Amino acid sequence: MVSNFEDKFSVVEPFVEGAPSRSQSEATVAVTNPSTGQRLLTIPAGCEADVERAVLSARRAFRDGGWSNAPPSFRAQVLHRLSESIAKHSVALDALDAVEMGKPVREALSNASAAASLVRFYAGAVDKVTGDVYNSDKSSFAVQRRVPRGVVASVVPWNFPTYNAVMKIAPALAAGNSVILKPSELSSRSALCLAQLALEAGLPPGVLNVIPGLGEIVGRALGLHRDVDMLAFTGSTTVGKQILQYAGQSNMKVVLAECGGKAPHIVFADGVDLDAIAEHIAGMLITNQGQICSVGSRVLVHRSIESQLIDRLVPRVNAIIAGDALDTKTTFGPLASAQQCARVMHYIEVGQAEGATLVTGGGRTLPDSGGYFVEPTIFRDVEPSARIAQEEIFGPVLSIIAFDDEEDAIRIANGTPYGLLAYAWTASLSRAMRLVKGIRSGLLVNAAPPIGEGPGDATSWEPAGESGVGSEGGVAGMESYLRRQLVWINHA
Repeated sequence: MVSNFEDKFSVVEPFVEGAPSRSQSEATVAVTNPSTGQRLLTIPAGCEADVERAVLSARRAFRDGGWSNAPPSFRAQVLHRLSESIAKHSVALDALDAVEMGKPVREALSNASAAASLVRFYAGAVDKVTGDVYNSDKSSFAVQRRVPRGVVASVVPWNFPTYNAVMKIAPALAAGNSVILKPSELSSRSALCLAQLALEAGLPPGVLNVIPGLGEIVGRALGLHRDVDMLAFTGSTTVGKQILQYAGQSNMKVVLAECGGKAPHIVFADGVDLDAIAEHIAGMLITNQGQICSVGSRVLVHRSIESQLIDRLVPRVNAIIAGDALDTKTTFGPLASAQQCARVMHYIEVGQAEGATLVTGGGRTLPDSGGYFVEPTIFRDVEPSARIAQEEIFGPVLSIIAFDDEEDAIRIANGTPYGLLAYAWTASLSRAMRLVKGIRSGLLVNAAPPIGEGPGDATSWEPAGESGVGSEGGVAGMESYLRRQLVWINHA
C-alpha cells in the first residue's frame, strides 16, 4: 500500500475542481528526503494563476450550495467516511510524511490515526454548534445564526503534515465552507492524498482544493486575494505577521493564526517525582526531533533541584535510536531540511557564545547517512534573556534556567513574546491555582505524567502574545470558521 501511494503521488500538481491539474508555474522546487539528503521529487513553485483557478473553484462550489447548504447529516456522513478512509490509509500517510520531512513512522503523536480521530470528532460536531435567541419585546424576534464564512484558505507547516492539514480542513468543512489548502513545499503529498480521499468520501468537487508551492508565492497570493473570506494559518510568528498584513491590505479577511512558541516547563521542589518529570520532558524534546510549536524548550527549575533534574534528563535524551524515519526502530529522525538543520546548529553556536554551559549534545550525528541529524542538546546556566531562551529554535535544544521562588518562576515563564502553552510540575494544588492565574498562556499542570486521553479532541485553545490569534480545536475551533449573522424580525 505504501509503495502504491508513493507511485500515485510521485507527480505533485494542484488539485482543483476534484482532479489533478497542471500547474501554470514554470518554476519548480526540489523536495529532499531528510534522512538521506537525496532528492525525492520536484514540485511546482506555484503562481497566481494556480491560486486564481482554485479560488474560482472554491467560490463556485460554495455558491452552488452542494456542501454549504447541505443538511448537517450529509456533511457528517461524508466526514465520517473520510475519517474511516484516513484510518485505513494511515500507514501510507505516515510513510509519506516520514520520507518528506523526517517524522519517524513509529511516532504516534499527531500521526495519521490521530488525524482520522480528529475528522471523526468534527463529523460529530456538525450539528452541535447552535445560534442564539435573544430576549426581546412583544413586537420583535431576534436571533443570531451561525453561517459559514465562505472560501477559507488554509496555510499549514511541515512538522506534522497530515495532522496539521486536518486541523484546518476538518473544522472548516464541518462548518460548511469551501477550502483551499496550501501545504508546505517540504511535504505536499499527504495533503493531495487527503483531497483525493475526501472526494472519494463524497465531498463535492471544488469544495476542497490543494495548491502546492512556495509560501512567498502561493501563500501570499491567497492572503491578498479579495475573494478569500478567511485565512487559517499555522507557522512561524514572522510569517503569521505577514498573513495579518495581507488580510489588511486586501479585503480585511478574518485571520486565524497559530504561530510560534517558547513553552516553559516549571519544576518546583515540593515533592514532585523528578524521574517522572525527566521522562516527560526528555520524551517531548526528542518527539519529532523537537519540531513542535508547543515543545517545552525552556526548563525553569527550582535552584535546589537543578542538578538532580539535569542528571536525570541527560541519559534520557541520549537514549535514542537515531536513523531513517521510515525504519520502525527509529525513535529520533532527522530535522526536516538542510535549512532547518543549519538553523538549529546556528542556535547551538549562539548558546555557547552567550555563555551557556553545554551539558550534552551540540553536534551533528550519523554523518555517513547524508541526512540532517542533530544530537539532542541541553544547555544549563542559561540567562532568561538569552536568545536560546527567547527565540523559537524548533529543534531538540533544551535551555535549563534556575529560579529562586514562585514569583521568579512566573516572571521568567511570562518573559518572552510568546504565549502558546506552559507546563507546571508541582504537588501543591494551591500553587497550581496561583500559576493558572499568573501565567498568561494555556497551562498543563502535571504533578504526575498524564494518563488516558483526557478530553480527547474536544480541547480548544487560544494563544496569547505573538503566538497567534483566534481559537483552534474542539467546538470552539469550529466556531472560528462560522460567522454570526443577526436576524431581527419586527412582526407587530
